[in-house]
Amino acid sequence: MQIPFNRPYRAPRELDYLAEAAASGHTSGDGPFTRRATALVESLTGAAHALLTTSCTHALELCALLLDLKPGDEVIMPSFTFVSTANAFALRGAVPVFVDCRPDTLNLDENLVEAAVTPRTRAIVVVHYAGVACAMDTILAVAGRYGLAVVEDNAHGLGGSYRGRPLGSFGALATQSFHATKNVSCGEGGALLINDPSLVERAEIIREKGTDRSRFFRGQVDKYRWMDIGSSYLLSDLLAAALTAQLEAFGEIQRARHEVFDAYAAAFGFSMPPGHPAHLYYLLMPDLAARQELIAHLRGRGVQATFHYQPLHDAPAGERLGRTGPGGCPVTSDVADRLVRLPLWAGLTPSDVDRVISSVAVPA
Repeated sequence: MQIPFNRPYRAPRELDYLAEAAASGHTSGDGPFTRRATALVESLTGAAHALLTTSCTHALELCALLLDLKPGDEVIMPSFTFVSTANAFALRGAVPVFVDCRPDTLNLDENLVEAAVTPRTRAIVVVHYAGVACAMDTILAVAGRYGLAVVEDNAHGLGGSYRGRPLGSFGALATQSFHATKNVSCGEGGALLINDPSLVERAEIIREKGTDRSRFFRGQVDKYRWMDIGSSYLLSDLLAAALTAQLEAFGEIQRARHEVFDAYAAAFGFSMPPGHPAHLYYLLMPDLAARQELIAHLRGRGVQATFHYQPLHDAPAGERLGRTGPGGCPVTSDVADRLVRLPLWAGLTPSDVDRVISSVAVPA
């Protein structure tokens, strides 16, 4: 029997909540379960304000809109990230400026950020890879010196922390993912976290197709009107119901994931700094050929493993829409060729984990 790379967790109350939402008649956005899930997200992240969205991608697009980015504005970000991190800003005509990652955490190298700043720079986007925190003190200091906004792409980091403070609470804006591959999932979903109170009202408007519809439903205006540019970013209350059940089970999800992570760390001698949420576990092979060989070897033993991000700086769209910061991204190119992700999900049994560990051997 194959051990899949990922299998979404099924929370104890998930089907009950879905049935309740369906029976209520309120299946569109901003219903009762949206309010419950939003409160749980705010509690977990320490964010001042959260808005559920249809995806982390859409939450990132909201960030670009809220920052009023114009064509030619520059946004510093890692090359080692998912395409949504760059797409959200390129859609506004902004130029992604790709900076290399650190070889130890695979996070944006904070020591290379300042050299990438130009008069056109408007923001720095950090990605907490594997839920390991970026060096936020250094990055926030650079942002402060140049008057730049900081956005946290916290797709991996729900439940993670930096010096005792939750990830997602550092930037003016942050985003979460509730995709099927994440610790907490509703299939497809995300959230925008807003830590700058001056952005809250406009974020609500942009998320509601550019209208003040949210204020109307709160009784703050007698009719809603077109106020700004926007789109439809609301998560269905059906998905919010599933998300509520998942967030209520967060402690159990994390306990199970950390057990798997800790078993891998004990077997392979590689761990991560404290504060990570056990989002993923990876090995770095000597080279690309060894990586491919290991993935094929594991597949032959019924274990599904995979590689991860491919560099954005030398991808066709990255070369066309962005530019690479000083010094290039040699670490990113190196680790992208060598990284292998092992199965890690709540529900892997001890025997499954033992089988993965025993299967990670030098192929004959």
